[in-house]
Amino acid sequence: MENQKKFYITTPIYYPSDKLHIGHTYCTVATDAMARYKRLQGCKVMFLTGTDEHGQKIELKAREAGVTPQQFVDNIVEGPRGVKDLWKLMEISYDRFIRTTDDYHVAAIQKIFKKMYDKGDIYKGTYKGKYCTPCESFWTESQLVNGCCPDCGRPVVDAEEEAYFFRLSKYADRVRDLLVNTDFLQPRSRVNEMVNNFIDKGLEDLCVSRTSFNWGVPVDFDPKHVVYVWIDALFNYTTALGFMNDRYPDSDYQTFWPADVHFVGKEIVRFHSIIWPAMLMSMEMPLPKQVFGHGWLLLDGGKMSKSKGNVVDPYLLSEKFGVDALRFFLMRTFPFGSDGNFSNELLIQTINTDLANDLGNLLSRTTAMADKYFGGVLGEGAGATEDEKYLDELYAQARQSRSEVQLAFNFPEGDPVKYDVELITAALELREKYENAMEHYAPHTALAEVFRVIDRANKYIDENAPWALAKDMEQNSARLAHVLYNLLEVTRICGVLLQPFMPESCAKLFAQIGAAEDARTWESAAQWGVLDSCAAVHKGENLFPRVDMDKALAELEEAEEAARKAALPPIELEPQLTEQVDFDTFCKSDFRAVKVKACEHVKKSAKLLRFTLDDGTGADRQILSGIAMYYEPEELVGKTLIAIVNLPPRKIMGLESQGMLISAVHTEKGEEKLHLIMVDDAIPAGAKLC
Repeated sequence: MENQKKFYITTPIYYPSDKLHIGHTYCTVATDAMARYKRLQGCKVMFLTGTDEHGQKIELKAREAGVTPQQFVDNIVEGPRGVKDLWKLMEISYDRFIRTTDDYHVAAIQKIFKKMYDKGDIYKGTYKGKYCTPCESFWTESQLVNGCCPDCGRPVVDAEEEAYFFRLSKYADRVRDLLVNTDFLQPRSRVNEMVNNFIDKGLEDLCVSRTSFNWGVPVDFDPKHVVYVWIDALFNYTTALGFMNDRYPDSDYQTFWPADVHFVGKEIVRFHSIIWPAMLMSMEMPLPKQVFGHGWLLLDGGKMSKSKGNVVDPYLLSEKFGVDALRFFLMRTFPFGSDGNFSNELLIQTINTDLANDLGNLLSRTTAMADKYFGGVLGEGAGATEDEKYLDELYAQARQSRSEVQLAFNFPEGDPVKYDVELITAALELREKYENAMEHYAPHTALAEVFRVIDRANKYIDENAPWALAKDMEQNSARLAHVLYNLLEVTRICGVLLQPFMPESCAKLFAQIGAAEDARTWESAAQWGVLDSCAAVHKGENLFPRVDMDKALAELEEAEEAARKAALPPIELEPQLTEQVDFDTFCKSDFRAVKVKACEHVKKSAKLLRFTLDDGTGADRQILSGIAMYYEPEELVGKTLIAIVNLPPRKIMGLESQGMLISAVHTEKGEEKLHLIMVDDAIPAGAKLC
């Protein structure tokens, strides 16, 4: 395996200020599918993901939570339903997981910072400008959009402090040439944005240290400074390979660097396509081969964001529809370089159309017919014919086009062999089309090619009508067995190419069609007749059951609401008033014990109860209170309550209310709770509170 091709791919390292959402999952599933595809091809793959754990925002969040910053990030990353739990659930096959709080990374960053400083590419100065705390980004006035951060749209603050700067301007021309004259940044549409908005406007030197907070990598030769986020974060792609540390062997760096591709969200393309190559140029290190900036998943037209409260929980969707269905939906539905509008309706529609109707139906019908008509074993002679083997050889030798290959065959009118050749040529062309799409980081196109062949296979069922052939098994048995073999073989080839997207479901698919390990390989996906015609076929579980749209949406809404409430603080109290009231004013409020003589609902009101009260004066007092959602009237009769009795009377729905009953209120899991103040019944009506 000395000549085995190497492939190094990374996700961004995610910022653990809160639980991750479907947008993070989208990027990570895409990276995982690419890594699995390369492993399927036989490459030696390094797939890196991780978390970017330093910075002012983490420090503030930890303080609000009453824990240390390390405890805060540990909970987000390692805790229940944290980052690692989510990637395990989503079947993410990463090879390494880096945390920027790892000791080996911290030590390496200090060495990198010092090397750039010694070279003169980092110098001390004073920063004065605009700062976005959530993004941890400095901006010039001209870069702001309506006075706000151009990345997240939130307000910025004025900042001034002593800082170290990286001479980014020194590398402006080289970075511009890299972007304009190479394919370093993909999709190509992102290049003009970077050049026009950042480089050609004048690339300013970059602030790379802070003194206003402590949660970061200390600058070891100037301890009041901590390394600012982008040196700390970006060099993770090299420190995780052993660069400037002893955690991993340096040979890993020599083997895998430079990265073949960094997959990142478009909001951090600037950092990866301008700042990152400039820093590597400073360190005289090889540059990554490509940076691919994918689009956002949008919800109601806007980017998902915890601060906006519009995020989608991948745990809920996976539990409801299955991990593979969610993985497939994310890769099938949205062109990877563009934004996509996410909705639960679209997810369910994709599951029903592609997985249940097309792939699921093909697998279910074919295995059911093999079971029914042949007891699950098609038998000798059912496999590829001599002509079909010749067809396979033509593709293997020359890779001719479909039309050229079909010219080698003459089809008499109505000859069913025509359908065989059309199906087989579609299957034999598939891997090349799929590979071309995957190599251009277009998983949605690769999946579209697979499903064109699946559609052709379903059409092939109708063209050959196996159920009609089965009416005369003596005459048609051989033809029927061959038709079913062709369907199983197409299903196998499609299953091989779907493995990077739905690994667990494809393993089940192979088990149902009797595909051995050597029939699940990349090489076998370009060959016809690999499946053993005597292999045992059985109709197993329905891999992709059809989803009832209305029922599923209602259940999702209920689950999302329950999850939202579960995430809320258990108890929230109204803040205490800071305005002081003098003692004489307080004494003017007359609080009395009152006994409930009668209580009833106010007609035409869902909220109001009408109380008839004994206040000790000998005359009944009437008070209306909006607490009908908390109490039934009959349960309050006879209770001793507290009322303020010297408020001016007021009319409510035509009825006079003579005072106010005193209650205690708090919020529990987002829901308001109210309790009437009830006192010892031994207290006589009219007793004054003092």
